[in-house]
Formats: sequence, C-alpha cells, structure tokens
Amino acid sequence: MIREYTSTDLTDTANVWLRSGQAEYQYLHAFQELNEQKAIDVFRRFIQDRCKVWVYEINREIVGFMAMDASFIDRLYVDPNSQGKGVGSEFINHAKMLYPRGLSLKTHQQNKRACTFYEERGFVVVGYGLSPPPESMPDVEYHWIAEAGRGVK
Repeated sequence: MIREYTSTDLTDTANVWLRSGQAEYQYLHAFQELNEQKAIDVFRRFIQDRCKVWVYEINREIVGFMAMDASFIDRLYVDPNSQGKGVGSEFINHAKMLYPRGLSLKTHQQNKRACTFYEERGFVVVGYGLSPPPESMPDVEYHWIAEAGRGVK
C-alpha cells in the first residue's frame, strides 16, 4: 500500500535507501561507506526536506519509497527483499496518476536494472550527463509522456 511519508518514517525509510543502494551501487564508493546514522542524516537533508515522499508498506513494514520534486522522480528505492514484487511498478503508476502529462528522472548509466525497469514502463532516453558530486558518474535522463488517449499504462 502506498501512503504519504511522515517524519516518523525517517529511520525505516532511510534504511530501505541504505540497504537498496548498497546492494545495487557496488560502483559508488561513497554509498558503500554510508552507515545507518549517516544515511538518516543524508536522507533528512537531501530527500525528506526537498521532496514529496511516499512509502510502500507491506504488513506495516516500509519496503520502498519514492521521492518527487513536482513531476521529477528524484528517488525510487525498493528494499532488496521486496524487489520483483510490483512495488516499483505501483510507484510508477502512482506518479503517472499524479502527473498524467509527463514525468522525468535520472539514473546511473551503470544501473542497467533501473534503465530496463523504466524503459519497460514507457520512459524514453532524452539525454546523457554526469550525476552531481560526490558521485560524478555517467547518468541518463528519462522522460515519460502519456500518449494521447491512452493515459497511464
């Protein structure tokens, strides 16, 4: 179930971000060095305080979150134990309902799983660049624009 994030979700949500990121981003040294307290601090300053956040709960446990800055999907993370169960797809459908005219996002070019995930949900590549420091890694920008008469898919 998707619901709006509250400040009481901070620790659980930051831990989903930490576990998911450390599992996926073997190539990001700074991410691998994060510990729980640092992840909570970074989540609070750079995600919670700058974005609208939704969490996904299964049996009252937070297993994923999506952070958005208007129609830009800033972050979408699903706990490694809950991946492949439709959580990410439900977040994308939620975002498409909120912004039916279109969405955008960026991800690392090396994150092939994310690239495939977004492309399978109708996002198309519109450009390449570098993520901001401290990562400074090649990234890819995606856009989704609803097809006339088709709406969310």
